[in-house]
Amino acid sequence: MGDKGGVSEEVKTTKEKVVCCIGDIHGFISKLQKLWSNLETLIDPPSFQTALIIFLGDYCDRGPDTRKVIDFLVSLSSRYPNQTHVFLCGNHDLAFAAFVGALPPPPDGSSFAETWKEFELNEDREGWFKGVGYEMMHLQGRRWGGSIKERFNRAKNMDYKGSIYDAGPTFESYGVPHGSADLVKAVPDEHKKFLANLVWVHEEDDVCIKTSEGIKHCKLISVHAGLEKAKGVAEQLKLLKARDTRVPKVEALSGRKNVWEIPQEGIEDPTIVVSGHHGKLHIEGLRLIIDQGGGYEDKPVAAIVLPSQRVVRDTDDMMGQL
Repeated sequence: MGDKGGVSEEVKTTKEKVVCCIGDIHGFISKLQKLWSNLETLIDPPSFQTALIIFLGDYCDRGPDTRKVIDFLVSLSSRYPNQTHVFLCGNHDLAFAAFVGALPPPPDGSSFAETWKEFELNEDREGWFKGVGYEMMHLQGRRWGGSIKERFNRAKNMDYKGSIYDAGPTFESYGVPHGSADLVKAVPDEHKKFLANLVWVHEEDDVCIKTSEGIKHCKLISVHAGLEKAKGVAEQLKLLKARDTRVPKVEALSGRKNVWEIPQEGIEDPTIVVSGHHGKLHIEGLRLIIDQGGGYEDKPVAAIVLPSQRVVRDTDDMMGQL
């Protein structure tokens, strides 16, 4: 469903606000630039200039150009002042922020060291960071900046790039070797501010989506991985909006099977739930998962455009379709 339609669909639906949800970028600036160009070509100018653009998280790691990606994202507000830009926090971004001191502090005044306890048995295998400043670092920052002992990632059939997060290329994009505490100084304040301001969830009350039954007006919830199926939605949204960093692992940003489906308890009807994270393009009813690339060099970065549900990739030849 999401892959059908053409350029004319966007023109026909310009009376409804255009929403673009952009999947995981993972440090690939050339893919991001080409995808953005394709979106600009596909969507008629008035609609594109006033569109709601939701980035679904994971801007860093794996690809070579994290610094340039964040430069691009930071520049959007001045280049496209009439657009609305939402930057969700991905699990990789949370870990990057933790390493450079850009996470909000725990609301109860506790130490980030408290987040280590639940997972301490993994420290040796994952090679957690023990350099300058580690004593005050959130668990995910230590995992991100560490050096994993097992060099081969069996799940992805490729070598790890430095840490369990494949953070090595991010360090290198800022001109420092993987695992160096010098990254804290190398990351510009503007980038730290960007990381510090990432939201864990975003809601919209009226988003239109084209279905087999016609245009539906829906609530939209966007979150990097998804909402936990077994927990009440209101409780989850409250915790995510609070960005409670006492939690060692945020399931809505890093879960897998437990966040795949739309939860049934306390969900408004109809509600679109859109995520990235899963390394898949999955469109089923109102559950949209937009991460076709997964950080692989040979796979595309994808976006979905609403209302039409048109899927756009950096690899698409838009000019050839006009």
